[in-house]
Amino acid sequence: MNQPDGTGTPAHRPTSSLAPALPALTVIASLLGLLVLWSLAATLWPSRAFPPPQAVWQVLVQDGASGELPYHLGVTLARVAASFVVAMVLGSVIGVLLGSYRRADRFFNPWVILFLNIPALVIIVLAYIWFGLNEAAAIGAVAVNKIPNVVVTMREGARAFDPRYAEMATIYRFSPLDRLRHVILPQLQPYIAAASRSGIALIWKIVLVVELLGRSNGVGFQIYLYFQLFDVAAILAYTLAFVAVMLVIELLLVQPLERHATRWRRRPA
Repeated sequence: MNQPDGTGTPAHRPTSSLAPALPALTVIASLLGLLVLWSLAATLWPSRAFPPPQAVWQVLVQDGASGELPYHLGVTLARVAASFVVAMVLGSVIGVLLGSYRRADRFFNPWVILFLNIPALVIIVLAYIWFGLNEAAAIGAVAVNKIPNVVVTMREGARAFDPRYAEMATIYRFSPLDRLRHVILPQLQPYIAAASRSGIALIWKIVLVVELLGRSNGVGFQIYLYFQLFDVAAILAYTLAFVAVMLVIELLLVQPLERHATRWRRRPA
């Protein structure tokens, strides 16, 4: 508890300038410890199936300098972005409709449960068989795998709507666009953030499977290619590079948006 000073104003405790840097230092120390453990294990157990960090780094530098790694990363990220947008838009519309209309929800709820439990691999294989080995089938298969999750999250958001805001919009004769901007979207923000965060985590993993099964480029295709060549260093290099990119997106885009969407929950001290 802060003690008041001579003027009656509570005195604030001095804060250490190192406090904000402690989480970052902890993360760096943890990653360095993992690298040391990896290098030590690879030294004690030398094997082509378990390359040391130096071998993986060489592949990263070599393929990065040649442009091959950035190209395949870009292709995969484009598929992730396209699938994410399709899944979020369609899933949000369907989820809000089901959450707003109880009869429609009762009728289509078995459909949602069915698609939630169909394995991703089955949907990917069927999409390639029905629509061919093309980009639309790949993106559609990934989106179909994610749409039911978005529907469930957004349906809960629509069920939590405060009817007083809808009454206010009716009294002030809001247009459909104003109703969407000032009534619906603000109440859905936390649910959109939750669906977005889980969506990115799920979609990029499914995209790798889609590329492995039926595309001729992308990180998933490269991993499959190096699997056939038994090049574990290259497999780890492409995997770690893509994971690093997704972590950057998580830290710089997803988490700030989530904090912004849920800022109303944090009361001022």
